[in-house]
Amino acid sequence: MPEVKRGDHDGIQIDLISGARMENMRSMEKIRLILDSVRDGKIVILEDGLSPDEESKLIEVTMTEISPDNFSGIEIETYPHKSSDSGFLGKLMGRDSTKKLTVIGPANQIETLHKDETLISALISRK
Repeated sequence: MPEVKRGDHDGIQIDLISGARMENMRSMEKIRLILDSVRDGKIVILEDGLSPDEESKLIEVTMTEISPDNFSGIEIETYPHKSSDSGFLGKLMGRDSTKKLTVIGPANQIETLHKDETLISALISRK
């Protein structure tokens, strides 16, 4: 079977990025990885999400890169994972879980249809 090269397919690429890959990256490295992927038309799903500060910085950087004829921005949806340490004792011991799943994609390709504590449902178009 021939090797599939970028541009040889007519689908939407989804990058599922593990928490292990992101844990040793600085905030701006994470933001750059995400924005570069989204600018290429990919949907990015982060296993552990971003901190509130990182999400704010991602939105701030995105706003500076929006252009009318090229990049339309991002759509971002997040929901928290439940953790066994998320109870009162876990919070008291500093083990409050901030892990969350985050879906990020080009604003002109992803439309959130439904979001609640257990589900993000999105419609993804090919542009």
